[in-house]
Amino acid sequence: MIPPPPVDVCPVAMQELSGLTSDGKQFYAVSDSDNGTLRIQVLGRDCVVKRTITAPVDPFDVEDLAMAPDGTLWASDTGDNNKSRATVALHKVSPSGAVERFRVTYPDGKHDAEALLLDKSGTPYIVTKEPLGSALIYRPAAPLRTDVSVPLEQVARISLATTDTPGGPLEGSLDTRLVTGAASMRDGSVVALRTYTEAYLFRVPDGDLVKALSGDPVRVPLPNEPQGEAIAFDPDGTLLSASEGAGTPIRSVAGAAALAKPAAPTTTAPPPAAEQQQAAPSDTATTSSSWQNWPLALTLGGLVLAVALVIGLRRRRRA
Repeated sequence: MIPPPPVDVCPVAMQELSGLTSDGKQFYAVSDSDNGTLRIQVLGRDCVVKRTITAPVDPFDVEDLAMAPDGTLWASDTGDNNKSRATVALHKVSPSGAVERFRVTYPDGKHDAEALLLDKSGTPYIVTKEPLGSALIYRPAAPLRTDVSVPLEQVARISLATTDTPGGPLEGSLDTRLVTGAASMRDGSVVALRTYTEAYLFRVPDGDLVKALSGDPVRVPLPNEPQGEAIAFDPDGTLLSASEGAGTPIRSVAGAAALAKPAAPTTTAPPPAAEQQQAAPSDTATTSSSWQNWPLALTLGGLVLAVALVIGLRRRRRA
């Protein structure tokens, strides 16, 4: 099935929107400019700012935003264009602005990363932005702590094919391969990775995110976004995308998550075993009834034979 094209929802006033999530009633957006404080804008469905969640922490480069099932927000402070950071950070922010900062380290050197996923259990996964080779997926190798840095472990890698979808700041094939954002359905059943020009949807049937990312995704083109870095799901499965640049719109693809789920079976299922067992006595009863009718059949047969013999004897006597 071909995904429908994205449609404009409303324009966003933020200049450097890098992360987006939704609870179905309002949008939550974050900018990758630090300004000394982590600020998460809460937008109405018309993209007008309703309030700001201000967390007392000074981030370096926030690149993505995710929402846990309980409404907790996770800000991915993982941008590192110059590959200069000894650690990167994940900020866990409550709706009131209370924050916990978890520092994490890569096992194999520095990476720039703009995408954050949460699996069904709430475990965070960081997806790197690799100009050469495959994007790498990392998760914490131990429980997160606020007092010490926790090592990450690489659990998967993914390569996305070049496409001809227009858009992106580089205006070339690299725009269609770089992972710039990620999103998860609230129930963890579908996750998405995005590039500057498309979204890739992966079904997660058993909660195993790593296994899901090794499967074949559904591609949803997001053409003509100047610097598309934000992606999210509404609870009903609508896919949301947004780009940097003041006045650029949040766009939506209705029903996108359903494209990554298996279609309902179209063949008639065999009857349950219990029904088959109930059918068996009926057949047996028919057979038994036939056997029970044998005496009657034999009696009638005998009468016919006797009549025939009597008629035959009479004919012989007349002859």
